[in-house]
Amino acid sequence: MGFYEDRVLPHFIDLACGTGPICKQREKVVPMAEGRVLEIGMGSGHNIPYYDPAKTEMVWGLEPSEGMRLKAQKKLSAAPFEVEWLGLSGEEIPLDTASADTVLLTFTLCTIPDFRAALAQMHRVLKPGGRLVFCEHGAAPDAGVRRWQDRINPLWRRMAGGCNLNRPIPAALEEARFEIRSLETMYLPGSPRIAGFNYWGYAVHA
Repeated sequence: MGFYEDRVLPHFIDLACGTGPICKQREKVVPMAEGRVLEIGMGSGHNIPYYDPAKTEMVWGLEPSEGMRLKAQKKLSAAPFEVEWLGLSGEEIPLDTASADTVLLTFTLCTIPDFRAALAQMHRVLKPGGRLVFCEHGAAPDAGVRRWQDRINPLWRRMAGGCNLNRPIPAALEEARFEIRSLETMYLPGSPRIAGFNYWGYAVHA
């Protein structure tokens, strides 16, 4: 990792992922996590204040970026539960099979290079019947918006730390053998439509 990836990009990602509308989405989904939680792409710890401490035994925070882990230290020090860093990518989850009660995925699937391999790993480590709680932006349902997503995505991905605009979130979850039990969608207010179509809810280990 170079200076831009370690020092500059984490600052911009932290700001972009901490806007009011995005925090409102976090507030909706994070309290659904319970037990031993694997959070994919913990980043700078934006989700920490939204966990329900009464239901959270501990959290594994998967985050490959050293810069993001450094930015998270203040939030982690205030967490009312144990947090253990896993400094690898989503494609390499160093946990035993069926070891997590919940997998939490918020605004992360867009950046994982091999997101299908990562979802297979999430399925492996999640207990049968456990929940995958998700809140992700992705492919818009409107054809005009989706065409622009496809056009802009190659440049956007290079400029935004690997973020992809057009990933098919529900289809990807189902292909990974998750059964979606709750799904809501909308364009987030204040976000450009090409980057603002949001999917959230939960799926179970099928």
